[in-house]
Amino acid sequence: VQKIATVRFNPFKDTGGNQSFSVALLDGKNNGVVISSFYGREGSRTFAKPIEKGTSKYELLAEEKEAIKKATS
Repeated sequence: VQKIATVRFNPFKDTGGNQSFSVALLDGKNNGVVISSFYGREGSRTFAKPIEKGTSKYELLAEEKEAIKKATS
């Protein structure tokens, strides 16, 4: 892992603060993983998506894209 960036956000605009996050962990060729955790009153969920050359075959959230962009710039 050579490039790391974290983006905190609130996916539920009517409750809580910026307790959710996306973190990009990439190597020198922009391969790696983006991990996102959504925190809410009912519980939390965590997802991981593989990243190859700065993108994923899975749909990326705006916050995940932002974390990748921060890590690669």
